[in-house]
This record gives sequence, C-alpha cells and structure tokens, in this order.
Amino acid sequence: MSDQVNQDFEVIVIGAGPGGYVAAIRCAQLGMKTACVEKWVDEKGAVKLGGTCLNVGCIPSKALLDSSHKYKEARDDFDVHGISASSVSMDVSKMLARKNKIVNQLTGGIGGLFKANSVDSIVGTAKVLANKQVEVTGNDGIKTIYQADKIIIAAGSVPIDIPPTPLLDDVIVDSTGALEFEAVPKKLGVIGAGVIGLELGSVWARLGAEVVVLEALDDFLPAVDETIAKETKKVFRKQGLDIRLGTRVTGSTVTGKGKKRKVSVEYTDAEGTKTEEFDNLIVCVGRRPLSEQLLAPDCGVNLDERGFVFVNDQCQTDARDIYAVGDIVRGPMLAHKGMEEAVMVAERIAGKKTQINYENIPSVIYTHPEIAWVGKTEQELKASGQKYNVGVFPFAASGRALASNDTTGMVKMIADAETDRILGCHVIGPSAADLVQQVVIAIEFGSSAEDLALTVFSHPTLSEAVHEAALAVAGHAIHIPNKPPRKARS
Repeated sequence: MSDQVNQDFEVIVIGAGPGGYVAAIRCAQLGMKTACVEKWVDEKGAVKLGGTCLNVGCIPSKALLDSSHKYKEARDDFDVHGISASSVSMDVSKMLARKNKIVNQLTGGIGGLFKANSVDSIVGTAKVLANKQVEVTGNDGIKTIYQADKIIIAAGSVPIDIPPTPLLDDVIVDSTGALEFEAVPKKLGVIGAGVIGLELGSVWARLGAEVVVLEALDDFLPAVDETIAKETKKVFRKQGLDIRLGTRVTGSTVTGKGKKRKVSVEYTDAEGTKTEEFDNLIVCVGRRPLSEQLLAPDCGVNLDERGFVFVNDQCQTDARDIYAVGDIVRGPMLAHKGMEEAVMVAERIAGKKTQINYENIPSVIYTHPEIAWVGKTEQELKASGQKYNVGVFPFAASGRALASNDTTGMVKMIADAETDRILGCHVIGPSAADLVQQVVIAIEFGSSAEDLALTVFSHPTLSEAVHEAALAVAGHAIHIPNKPPRKARS
C-alpha cells in the first residue's frame, strides 16, 4: 500500500533511543524544525520512546539490580548493623511492577520533552532514500516520504541470536526476556560473561537462583584492567556465580511442558563435551547494529563489514548531510556515548565546533560491587611500551566504606611516568561509577595524578579512595603503607 505525502523538515532523526531523542531535542533547541521517527509501539499502538535503554535495557535492569541488592542486603547484611530482618521475602511481581512504573515514567517524560521542544513524533519504520528523503512505513502499511535538509540515523542495536540456542517463549530468552521472569528460576544458565550477562545473572542469583555463566573466551572481562578483572572474578564467584570460561555452547534441547519445561545445554570445554540442564537460559553474547533494510542502495550511506554505518570522528556518513550516532556506529555500545554524539552532531549542524573525546568515555558494570573504568588499562600500556606509574588504594582502608560495611574492592590509578598525566582509572567497589566520573573530568582537563593528590576531598567519603590512589601513584598515600611507585617494565 503506498500513499506518498511530502513534508519538509530541517532535520529528521531516525530512532528515539538515547541517541535519537537527544539529537531531536538538541536540534529543536537550536531552532531547527525537527522530526523523530520511531517504529516501536506498545500493545495499544502508542509510540514507545526511549529505545532499548529506557524500555528493556539500562533503566529496567538497574531497577531490578537495585531491588535485588536491597533484598540481599536486608537478608544477609542487616544483622551486622544490629537490624533483625530474618523474615525478609521478595515479591517478584511487585519488583517487576516497580520496574515497569519507572520505565513508563521516563518514556512518558520524553514525550513531554518532545512536546515542550516542538519535536514532531512520527510513528513507523524509516528508510533512508536518495536526495535526503526518508520513507516511513506506518503500522497501517501506508508509506509517507519526508524531505529533510539533514538526517541523523540513530536506529540502535538488537541482541545477537546464536543458532545453538534459538529463543523460545520464556525458557530461552535474550536480555529483554530476562527482565520479565515471573518467578525466580531454581537453576539459571547465562551464555556470555559480559556486562549484560553479569548484571542479569547477579539479579537472579541474589534472589536465590543457582546461576551458571558459560563464556566462550578463556579470559574474563578482557576489556577490563587485569587487576580489576581478577578481583571481579573472585568476588562474583564468592557471591555464588559459577563462571565457566572457555566453554563453547553447541546446542540446546527443551523438554517438558508448561512450568515443568527445562532446557538442556550442550557445550564443550577443555575436558570435552558436557551437558547441563537449566530451568531458564539467558542468551547475552552481544548486540548487533540494526541496519538491515534501513538504507536504500542509492542513498550514499555505507556500512562496514559488520553492519555498522560508516562515519568519521564527527559522525558524518559518506553521504552529504547525513549523520549517524549511537550503537549503529563504531565504538562502545553505551547510551552516554550515543547521547553525546547526538549533541555533537546537532551542534555541528548548527555551525558549532563541538567534538567528543573518544579516548575519555567511561564504562560501568552495575553489579555490586560496581566495576567502572576510563582510559588505558595496564595491559594496553605494557603492550604499547609506554612508561607509567600505578597507585592502588583498597576500600578496606576507607573509613566511609567501613562505616557502610561495604569494603570490597579498590581504586587503581595509572599515570604517565614522565609527565604524571592521568592515563586511566579503574575501580571495583561501592559507587564505582560515580568515583570514576571524577577522574573522567580530571582527564578531560589534562590533569596529573598530582593535581588530584593536591585537591581537598571531603572526609569521610568514598571519594577519598580516588585521592589516596592519586597519592599512591607517587608513593605518598597516607592511609596505607607506602611502596615505591610501581612502574612499567623497560
């Protein structure tokens, strides 16, 4: 069915996830007539703004992580404070309802922001055509073509499926399905020991599930600093996560009916072929860009070999006046990276000279303890031959962490051996995401470890661990025994 109606916009944004809605709002703030196209609708046909992050990703998973952590803390840790909570229980349906309420509040808030900023919301599936036109196919099948001066592609990403474990109802699920379990599985399998697998595995392990994590790689969290990754694996195993590295899943079989269904997973490791049975299985082996059928062959926008839209450092595609941001382009699939790219593109369209520092994007795993990092890892610096000094401060020596009964982990800071410029910071511990952000700011301003060492930090705070790690870079830490600065091998 085709019914073409032309309507002009200065900017058309494709996708209303973090990159898309931020791009649309910022373009509108800068005075441009802007539309945002989104194909995701709810059961009533109303558009769902916010993309994966707000609807089935960052926000709902953090709601469940927070609820499950509070439950575990009440059950296992209140006694040390003198609080008796022996009869604590978890109502999973209430936990899910709270999660859904938060999601609805935030997604509804984006709709309010669109209205306040005069952003036109268009419902349908978009396709980029030649001559900066966008074809939108509505839910009724009607196609409408819009003309734009500029186009910003923010179509996002979707979970990767793997042939050995095809998704099946609520038995074999992806990260979205793992947010909707109506009861705690007795035994839960997780394929993938990355950020998503560890977060979702942690949620259900805290609530009582026996969790087995199957990871094909031999190294645990290879993108994380080795010191932090080693500590993280030790902590998670102590928490009950059965993390099995070097395991390659080769097949799966679902047996039984209804609530008695089980999934048998076949995998290989160094010892040969093995089989494990689970009540539920979560497949989270990564995400892929959602670029299929997004681009007409003659639109001028090109994809790389992995399906990502090819862009330069300013997120410009190979087609004049067409940009792309977020998960659909190179770089880490992080909501905050997409949001900042969106602002950069909007402002560059408006003639400003904004630029993202891609070397200074923080990453976080929102387990407990949190894991967060920014900049170079020690293994990267060793491989490059760059000389560096390291300062480490454990939370066990933090007065604030002790008072909170939350002393697991450390802050590790790395600085250039010659200039003392901060090269990276890596944290496992309480409020790691917020602590690393302090160092993100420092790196952005070209600070040295000494700059942080000479800065006054409030006492007692968890932030003092950052201060002490900076002091330790030069062997000047106050609250731990000092050692000579640890330098890279020549």
